[in-house]
Amino acid sequence: MRIGQISGEYPPMQGGVGAFTQELGRALAALGHEVYVYTDRRAAPDPDGTLHVTARARGWGLGTLWRVRQWAHAHRLDVVNIQYQAAAYGMTLPIHALPLLLRRPRVVVTFHDLLVPYLFPKAGSLRRQAVLTLARSADGVIVTNAGDQAQLERVRGIARLVRIPIGSNIHPTPPPNYDRAAWRAAQGYAPDDFVIGYFGFLNASKGVETLLEALAALRAEGLAARLLMIGGRTGTSDPTNAAYAAQIEARIAALGLTEAVQWTGFVENAEVSAHLLAADVIALPYRDGASYRRGSLMAALAHGCAIVTTQPRSDAPDLQNGEHARLVPPEDAPALAAALRELAQAPTLRAQLGERARELARQFTWEHIATRTAAFFETLL
Repeated sequence: MRIGQISGEYPPMQGGVGAFTQELGRALAALGHEVYVYTDRRAAPDPDGTLHVTARARGWGLGTLWRVRQWAHAHRLDVVNIQYQAAAYGMTLPIHALPLLLRRPRVVVTFHDLLVPYLFPKAGSLRRQAVLTLARSADGVIVTNAGDQAQLERVRGIARLVRIPIGSNIHPTPPPNYDRAAWRAAQGYAPDDFVIGYFGFLNASKGVETLLEALAALRAEGLAARLLMIGGRTGTSDPTNAAYAAQIEARIAALGLTEAVQWTGFVENAEVSAHLLAADVIALPYRDGASYRRGSLMAALAHGCAIVTTQPRSDAPDLQNGEHARLVPPEDAPALAAALRELAQAPTLRAQLGERARELARQFTWEHIATRTAAFFETLL
């Protein structure tokens, strides 16, 4: 097949949707498909030329959509896959009309979440209707988790709907000759420090305030707990992240944790992998519960990390407490602190959780995801 992907962000831009688009594209190409990408002008060409990247979008108005139509027809695409997350398209309206404008080829929308765009003040229900118009006008819809699937199954007028999970954008491949003890020492950690890792952009849904309160409680008890914030703080697409990051930094200072929190900043994937492997546990206290739509969770699973996260609502039904991770209630700092304290005192349990996490991650390989995605495309052709 000749497959087109539309994404509002793409590497080296910082964002999970862009990284997903690249990983899926490479996996589809490995299966023998021709893959074309239309994306933001800040994106870079594919390093080895596996994917045909057109980086021309200066915004996502009607002019850009018309150029996307010309691009799709010029490359004789069989299917166009819109990677949708409202923030990646500047929270604007036109992208929701793209399936209607394209008409042909077949159009599939992958919803990375169902958060509505801002559009304009007092847009009200129009925000929800914009998302539903996108879903109803597409030939097929892909969701990444059970919760979003349940929501869209209640919506009339969607042609075909399938759930295909995301994979980890960060492969467990640290730099050559990686030595965990040496890496930790280079970051300034003592051998007996209990290093809690957090991975992902700062966002109000991530529950970082709860993690800071738990860290403060552990240190007040005398535990040598340190927090390693892995990756960039805000990403490229979501402007609300910057304001939230400022709140988090103020909270760190207020709790007296400045010396206990270390930031890696945005680093290459190999360094992210090294940091994930160096941490004793990865803490991901999402306010809305653990979900397989979270790339940070998928990365921690793929790396075989001991994970402490929040109880899933419906999006990760096979993520079992005590089996693949320690699960705690959202926004419950004492419960989070208790789970971290338990793991700090039980290295054998940490190792067991990590191994089972790695086993769970095997169902989320990019080859498996690409095979299912291509099969869905073929049903539409």
